[in-house]
Amino acid sequence: MPVAPLPPVVTKIITHNLFLFLAILGDITQKGYEKKRSKLLSPYSPQTQETDSAVQKELRNQTPAPSAAQTSAPSKYHRTRSGGARDERYRSDIHTEAVQAALAKHKEQKMALPMPTKRRSTFVQSPADACTPPDTSSASEDEGSLRRQAALSAALQQSLQNAESWINRSIQGSSTSSSASSTLSHGEVKGTSGSLADVFANTRIENFCAPPDVTTTTSSSSSSSSIRPANIDLPPSGIVKGMHKGSNRSSLMDTADGVPVNSRVSTKIQQLLNTLKRPKRPPLKEFFVDDSEEIVEGMPQPDPNQPKPEGRQMTPVKGEPLGVICNWPPALESALQRWGTTQAKCSCLTALDVTGKPVYTLTYGKLWSRSLKLAYTLLNKLGTKNEPVLKPGDRVALVYPNNDPVMFMVAFYGCLLAEVIPVPIEVPLTRKDAGGQQIGFLLGSCGIALALTSEVCLKGLPKTQNGEIVQFKGWPRLKWVVTDSKYLSKPPKDWQPHISPAGTEPAYIEYKTSKEGSVMGVTVSRLAMLSHCQALSQACNYSEGETVVNVLDFKKDAGLWHGMFAVSYSDVYVSVNFIRFEFIAKVALVKCRDLHWAMMAHRDQRDVSLSSLRMLIVTDGANPWSVSSCDAFLSLFQSHGLKPEAICPCATSAEAMTVAIRRPGVPGAPLPGRAILSMNGLSYGVIRVNTEDKNSALTVQDVGHVMPGGMMCIVKPDGPPQLCKTDEIGEICVSSRTGGMMYFGLAGVTKNTFEVIPVNSTGSPVGDVPFIRSGLLGFVGPGSLVFVVGKMDGLLMVSGRRHNADDIVATGLAVESIKTVYRGRIAVFSVSVFYDERIVVVAEQRPDASEEDSFQWMSRVLQAIDSIHQVGVYCLALVPANTLPKTPLGGIHISQTKQLFLEGSLHPCNILMCPHTCVTNLPKPRQKQPGVGPASVMVGNLVAGKRIAQAAGRDLGQIEENDLVRKHQFLAEILQWRAQATPDHVLFMLLNAKGTTVCTASCLQLHKRAERIASVLGDKGHLNAGDNVVLLYPPGIELIAAFYGCLYAGCIPVTVRPPHAQNLTATLPTVRMIVDVSKAACILTTQTLMRLLRSREAAAAVDVKTWPTIIDTDDLPRKRLPQLYKPPTPEMLAYLDFSVSTTGMLTGVKMSHSAVNALCRAIKLQCELYSSRQIAICLDPYCGLGFALWCLCSVYSGHQSILIPPMELENNLFLWLTTVNQYKIRDTFCSYSVMELCTKGLGNQVEVLKTRGINLSCIRTCVVVAEERPRITLQQSFSKLFKDIGLSPRAVSTTFGSRVNVAICLQGTSGPDPTTVYVDLKSLRHDRVRLVERGAPQSLLLSESGKILPGVKVVIVNPETKGPVGDSHLGEIWVNSPHTASGYYTIYDSETLQADHFNTRLSFGDAAQTLWARTGYLGFVRRTELTAATGERHDALYVVGALDETLELRGLRYHPIDIETSVSRIHRSDNMLTECHWNFSAVFTWTNLLVVVVELCGSEQEALDLVPLVTNVVLEEHYLIVGVVVVVDPGVIPINSRGEKQRMHLRDSFLADQLDPIYVAYNM
Repeated sequence: MPVAPLPPVVTKIITHNLFLFLAILGDITQKGYEKKRSKLLSPYSPQTQETDSAVQKELRNQTPAPSAAQTSAPSKYHRTRSGGARDERYRSDIHTEAVQAALAKHKEQKMALPMPTKRRSTFVQSPADACTPPDTSSASEDEGSLRRQAALSAALQQSLQNAESWINRSIQGSSTSSSASSTLSHGEVKGTSGSLADVFANTRIENFCAPPDVTTTTSSSSSSSSIRPANIDLPPSGIVKGMHKGSNRSSLMDTADGVPVNSRVSTKIQQLLNTLKRPKRPPLKEFFVDDSEEIVEGMPQPDPNQPKPEGRQMTPVKGEPLGVICNWPPALESALQRWGTTQAKCSCLTALDVTGKPVYTLTYGKLWSRSLKLAYTLLNKLGTKNEPVLKPGDRVALVYPNNDPVMFMVAFYGCLLAEVIPVPIEVPLTRKDAGGQQIGFLLGSCGIALALTSEVCLKGLPKTQNGEIVQFKGWPRLKWVVTDSKYLSKPPKDWQPHISPAGTEPAYIEYKTSKEGSVMGVTVSRLAMLSHCQALSQACNYSEGETVVNVLDFKKDAGLWHGMFAVSYSDVYVSVNFIRFEFIAKVALVKCRDLHWAMMAHRDQRDVSLSSLRMLIVTDGANPWSVSSCDAFLSLFQSHGLKPEAICPCATSAEAMTVAIRRPGVPGAPLPGRAILSMNGLSYGVIRVNTEDKNSALTVQDVGHVMPGGMMCIVKPDGPPQLCKTDEIGEICVSSRTGGMMYFGLAGVTKNTFEVIPVNSTGSPVGDVPFIRSGLLGFVGPGSLVFVVGKMDGLLMVSGRRHNADDIVATGLAVESIKTVYRGRIAVFSVSVFYDERIVVVAEQRPDASEEDSFQWMSRVLQAIDSIHQVGVYCLALVPANTLPKTPLGGIHISQTKQLFLEGSLHPCNILMCPHTCVTNLPKPRQKQPGVGPASVMVGNLVAGKRIAQAAGRDLGQIEENDLVRKHQFLAEILQWRAQATPDHVLFMLLNAKGTTVCTASCLQLHKRAERIASVLGDKGHLNAGDNVVLLYPPGIELIAAFYGCLYAGCIPVTVRPPHAQNLTATLPTVRMIVDVSKAACILTTQTLMRLLRSREAAAAVDVKTWPTIIDTDDLPRKRLPQLYKPPTPEMLAYLDFSVSTTGMLTGVKMSHSAVNALCRAIKLQCELYSSRQIAICLDPYCGLGFALWCLCSVYSGHQSILIPPMELENNLFLWLTTVNQYKIRDTFCSYSVMELCTKGLGNQVEVLKTRGINLSCIRTCVVVAEERPRITLQQSFSKLFKDIGLSPRAVSTTFGSRVNVAICLQGTSGPDPTTVYVDLKSLRHDRVRLVERGAPQSLLLSESGKILPGVKVVIVNPETKGPVGDSHLGEIWVNSPHTASGYYTIYDSETLQADHFNTRLSFGDAAQTLWARTGYLGFVRRTELTAATGERHDALYVVGALDETLELRGLRYHPIDIETSVSRIHRSDNMLTECHWNFSAVFTWTNLLVVVVELCGSEQEALDLVPLVTNVVLEEHYLIVGVVVVVDPGVIPINSRGEKQRMHLRDSFLADQLDPIYVAYNM
């Protein structure tokens, strides 16, 4: 028999596992790989040749071959911008070669990484020609940027030995989804053309067998509406508890984890776990004390082989003495006065436009006269004589654009002459500029109320509708003053500014943005400003009349010092704003980016001569990658006269000002040497010459010597300022008169930065001279040359190792980024996640980059960074072009980008999370200790003084009742008795959406109706006693009458939720399944539903020809049975209760007549139900306690039940509460779905409820019927919301039941209020219960699930050993009760399953050999200080979660609801996630991968923001790594009628590619 071909998804899994397996074994050639793969797949391929070609084709697709974009003609934009040249910034031929070599190592072991699944509509970018490329002509960073985020998937693992058996199992039970669907779920693209998105958009998934819908009665298709449809209990295809093996699931759902046994563990996860340190064997966990356990392993231990500094302690290095010239002016203002009066007509500054043409030339005379006018105006013309606006010492803001150096220079010197302190800032463009709020904080802290600007700039500021300048976010209110000459007053001839010798008084404040994004003002004194001019003039050898070209920002840093100060001090001539050397310049001030643009414009300036240039000052020489730009510029322009010795890199910082500068060399002299350093050594802060691995080397050039008159030392960057050793990297500190004096208004930070006294290894101070921290990392090399290897702001401390952001950027850009990202638009930063810093790379992708190109580039960047820097990247995100926040000069605002990332507002178009490879400090996996028997545990508990965890309700035998009902053993007899004793007493009232009574049923009416139905069953159905009858009715009294009609006829009723007419395809198969499983001989229903069952639409979903007999009960003959059936014993079966559990299993249990009586009696006693009482029920009546309250209890207790179908609330949200108010109901029952609907829908309608006169103070108990952990958050929200209309918070409580016993706990009317406790989550994962205080970290709030019903006993049991546990343990809740179900209803009576769940005994410690039923729920018992009705201390039962739903990960037990609650807290805004805090996320495991499904309520463009948010919060709070993040539309996560999520059905849909997700991210 020929073997069927493998589904593509299985082929892909095997391919991926083969890659991983071979990666573990070692290198393998391409030919060897193909051979092994072909051999593995050959038995399942129809033709070997086709297989081989498919293998080769797939390998070709996986190999990053040059894309079409590489060979096609460049776009118009690329031609004009690049001019055939490459961006030389961050580029090094040596480093590029190293990166390529590192990638080559990965090539043979390359894994087939599945791309993320993405809807095409979600991330449609604008066309390339419509997208304006980012303008980085003035950027302070590079023009590079990362593009999309692609997520790697961890696929299913299985070893080669088990491959064949796994394949056989997969074929037998494979998913019925189409191959295209399976392929797309893992992002694999067939063929070589077209992106994944194209394939996805053009593929229609047809003919798959969709499991019945568990969520909705409207439409099964996903909707963008945030309103979740009505809930229906429908299991996925044929999962029936207790069925024989042949009829159970034979596909992926065979095991508890839903995956074949042989492939339980993901290869990628297993590979990671193998590399982690295995924990030492701890003492017996059963006896540990929770308080002493620390499960976080912490940071990795230091590598004993890591390099350590070996040199001697360095001594401070002094610069050359600062020369003293007798005629040096005593202050900078004096220098301006001198040149302005003696050389008034000499040019001082010329501003050029973007074409290089002079716009305006400012002479020294004009500068002096205008500055005088401005100074006089500021001091005398802004206010009155008695109340001047400004006085000396006040601060003013200077707001001038970058193209107006003339006005800025006049304003700056005008402020100096007026003795007010200028604070230059950037021109605000919008109300919410990146970093604008922090600038406003600086202005406020400086007390600035006045801003100087030009007339042109003022007109360009954003205005309100009234024409006023907008109030910028975070800014103080400012008065704007225009400084154009026509608005200034000429000073009187006798007025002269006060110019005193330079002292320590502040001269100006320069703003500086910290790594965290805060803006600080570095205050520079007049003495430091003057001394700095002297040092610069000496170091640069400025002479009178020289021309300096300045293309830097003239408002701060080197552009201010050289372009504004030195010009006035040394009488040099400056041209600003364009790099053209037509002025026969002697000195040029540039950054690396300017060298880059000059090289790109080389073709337009072929006749340029640079022979006159004696100094080309590269002011960002502190960037270690500046050497690349310098070399490239020299190689291109050396033929144009540029001398190698003219290139002079320097290092600067806002605090220390100019730290070091290379002096111009002597022609012909050898150039300074360069340091080739080991990156591994640098990461440990040690200088090591790279001799081993050339791939991880960093070449740095010196930045010259210490400034004249200065002194330098290197101190450790962390902790006390201890001097480094000579071979150690540290922070450069400078001591001189040329640095800043303080951070304005920040005394504490100032002391740590500007008043540093270095200490030696013993902690003793070295001298008493204070130093200034420069924020630069480096060392002093041979010949006292200063080398800088990075900045403190760019330092990334990961696992105790230092990495530089610039180095990471350079490595990323060396990976052929030109077709994927913009090279100048890349940001690298670290975020604190799980006790360590994690590296995040964000870049802007090009609009024309394909999915495959971006994914390949991202994958290769990860490999390159891992190989070169030996560090993993936590997250790599690509955002659309022009979306990252910009600095005023066009670079990326790093701190703002980081903030957007943490807030979930980055909106990436592609993301790649790699937590598996980065997070190596996870807690130790739990090791369960073998050989510890349950008896030993019990002895240990007794020794420790812990009681056995057990509790019981009131003893039924001790409760005295004067109740005539007790004499009847059967519910049918009780109804007959009531029909005779109280025939007119109304038992049931049914309401519609308007609150009108639709139907009532008295005792006699119900009895007669039941008799007629029993007669019809015998006449039309020809049924015998014991036959099963399906009751298919909408919620109402007809259902109740049909139930008692079956009891009268001796038939076994089975209540089933009817199918929905608009959603038959999804809802009818479940009806059919229950009919088949129950072996029903007849279906009782209404005429409308009978027509629906036989309709053409129904025939498309099921086989309508094989329905059993269908009887409609709308028109019944007036005929009664001659004799009503009486069961021979109370143990006979009364009815079958079918329900879909939270794990998606359809389970039917048998309820005997004695159990029914005991259940009704227990509820009656607990709730004190009597004939005079009324209760309101808003529940689905088809299973569990909801069915018992709807159909059984009123007949037994005689109270009146007001029935409110939950579906009516969708038409009238007020219905339930108005009914309670109208009838003054004291006890009401509802589901979580109803409570949630009222909380969400009536949240803003409380005032409307008040005006309607609704008062809920009558409610004594509002009970939520549930089979899960109490949802405290929802209960508290409901109580707080309706507290204003009289609802008592004490009234709201919950019940607890399960399949084996539908009512174990119910609060009732008497007894203590429900108690709450806070437990430690960490202990809970170890199956321990440790109570903690409110607000404790890792605490979980739990509420008691109501009081245990009379006659019920519970014990907490270890589910594995079946022995009782102590009250400090978490275990399975076992129950003994007279109303426990008789067993599962099975076709072949599976005795094993029934005995295990319904008739099991404790393995020890129970002399009475009590028979217990296993609930399948985990919980614990705690003795409280409250007093029960018996007078004893009350034992509270706390339900934690379903045992079947727990996630066993890393040896610990997790509960899905805890993880989902954490995810619910990540929402950035109200419209990002669905407002429903309980249904918008669900988790499950898939081969040891944690899968989180999140419903997105906002724009689909925000989908990818959820991926890092979800990953972070789960890692931080639960110490788990999320394997897959699935973002879906609202309403996709299935829930049952009780509002409980059906996670297993969701998992089935996910594996069958039926979710239609917005995005699926596979975390590596």
